[in-house]
Amino acid sequence: MNPTPATGTPDIPRRILVIDDDPTVAEIVCRYLVAAGFIADQAHDGHSGLRQAEEQRPDLVVLDRLLPALDGIEVCRRIKAAWETPVIMLTALNQEEDRIDGLEAGADDYLAKPFSPRELVLRVQSVLRRSVPEPVRGGSVQAGPFTLDLAAHEVRMNGDALVLTAREFDLLAHLIGRPYRALSREELLKSVWGWDFGDLSTVTVHVRRLREKIEADPTRPRLLKTVWGVGYRFDPEPLDAAPSGDQDAGARR
Repeated sequence: MNPTPATGTPDIPRRILVIDDDPTVAEIVCRYLVAAGFIADQAHDGHSGLRQAEEQRPDLVVLDRLLPALDGIEVCRRIKAAWETPVIMLTALNQEEDRIDGLEAGADDYLAKPFSPRELVLRVQSVLRRSVPEPVRGGSVQAGPFTLDLAAHEVRMNGDALVLTAREFDLLAHLIGRPYRALSREELLKSVWGWDFGDLSTVTVHVRRLREKIEADPTRPRLLKTVWGVGYRFDPEPLDAAPSGDQDAGARR
């Protein structure tokens, strides 16, 4: 296979670490990444991958789900806990539970084997675009108990700063700017993640994690609600005294 350079080559080369125990897969992925203008490094097990991540501080990690010695899920958790580096997970497992496990561990995207190396390069470019801060706008936005400060990249709830990942911040900022509007998961995936395609479970998992940080009872959400058949709606000032049964069930999705 002859790798074809993808569009959107970065002006400053970004470093990608590929952790995969299959040398052939790792080599092909690295060839395509290099052809697209990236610097690509390889590791073939979880422990060496973590060591290289600590030494090289890559801009993104492409991570195999099934690794010897240390599973890819655990590697992803450790990377996210230490550096918040974007992670794209690869797997031969294509069950929904496996995708959810990867997303719960903090993976930013998920690609099932066999996959197109060109598609992987596009996913890498998309995730990296989302990791680069957008031009900062001054001022702050108030919505119910929330105060959003884009310049400081900070959200406060009732005066207390929320501890959010970069993606959770982007999601909440997007919702704060669109209160009381029902937004589909497809719309959120495109607007917040910048993806025209992808696993909608990504949105579901991040909504669940965000609820755990902003709701008094995440199983009975009053701020970030499920709108059945549509998606989610952010109500900075809850309009009801108690959520309905349908909304309770939606919180567990």
